[in-house]
Amino acid sequence: MPELGLKKVTWREWLGLAAGLLALVALFLPWTTLSASRPEIEDVLTSLPADDVTRDAWGSGFLAWAPLFLLLLPGIAVVLFGRVDAVRRAGLPHLWLMTAIGALLLMALGWLTLDWQFDADQRGIFSAAGIEIGAGLGRYLGLLAAVASGVVAFLDVRFLRK
Repeated sequence: MPELGLKKVTWREWLGLAAGLLALVALFLPWTTLSASRPEIEDVLTSLPADDVTRDAWGSGFLAWAPLFLLLLPGIAVVLFGRVDAVRRAGLPHLWLMTAIGALLLMALGWLTLDWQFDADQRGIFSAAGIEIGAGLGRYLGLLAAVASGVVAFLDVRFLRK
């Protein structure tokens, strides 16, 4: 059985794990936020419970939390099994790249459907009150993790071909 020493893990694989861990952190940060341009509405929003104004990935729906797991799982897999030649030749770098691309596509879809977390009545009230539905810090960090994982996975696939 091949040795699975952590000293043999490449920088690409460590970056893949780091991107996955960043995605894990992003799960718990604000993912969707409500804001208003009018001061009186903003005062009302600040007086509401935080869960009513901001949502983490868990409260923002499938298109928020699922892509983050698509980044975390391959990040763990490449560190654990990336040095096993049979697993690498069987396509682990390619699987990593495809999951990173899938995560990016799901995140883009989630970004495009950001306001669908709220029903039509709520969106109408928000529009009338001048409340905007926006992306929180977690969404940006999740996107950063997906891009980083995709770039590093692409480099790992290129390295495999050499």
